Amino acid sequence: MSATSSQLYYAELCRLTQARCGGLTSPDLVLRSLDFAPIEQWMRDGEWDAISDLLIREAQMLERAGAEVIALATNTMHKVADRIQDHLTVSLLHIAEATAASLVSKGHQRPGLIATKFTMEQSFYTGRLSANGLETLVPDVDTRDVVNGIIFDELCKGAVTAESRAIYMKVAADLAFDGADSLILGCTEVGLLLNECNTPLPVFDTTTIHCEAIIDAAFS
Repeated sequence: MSATSSQLYYAELCRLTQARCGGLTSPDLVLRSLDFAPIEQWMRDGEWDAISDLLIREAQMLERAGAEVIALATNTMHKVADRIQDHLTVSLLHIAEATAASLVSKGHQRPGLIATKFTMEQSFYTGRLSANGLETLVPDVDTRDVVNGIIFDELCKGAVTAESRAIYMKVAADLAFDGADSLILGCTEVGLLLNECNTPLPVFDTTTIHCEAIIDAAFS
């Protein structure tokens, strides 16, 4: 949903398409990038109806433009995914469902989750994981505030610092200590700080997982 997230998604969709098809193939897609500033303020104010109404209109526009599959390039906005799907005739690919399927296929049961406070604390996301038999672990309240601040104050702006990377690495280590058997990078920008090389757990990057699901759906 942030400009950073949109760039990451587009680059990954292009990479996956080229890897699958070769040559000069690139994805035939319609991208709608929105001004994130008012949406972020609505999130702070709890104006989810306004967010839902906006995203429904935008998704319907994509469908009218010929999209056969629609995806939200964000984890947190899936809070209103069901409302959006109710107003579409094509499928909206849910990022939590794709992530759960990936975790289950690899035999994991207790993923740790690093994401925005909305995603870590509300059932719209963890409930989907639970419905797939997963027990999700999240950081403590104070740590969730720190994680959330780094996402909105830095990562959404494309800013990456060694200090924030060290903080996120400590959060991942703490989740492993608490019994997590895997780690969900549950905000599309978290992969700017964490990867398989700097965490003690198998990493499930939701941006990559979601993009793979989008490409699979498109080619099917």
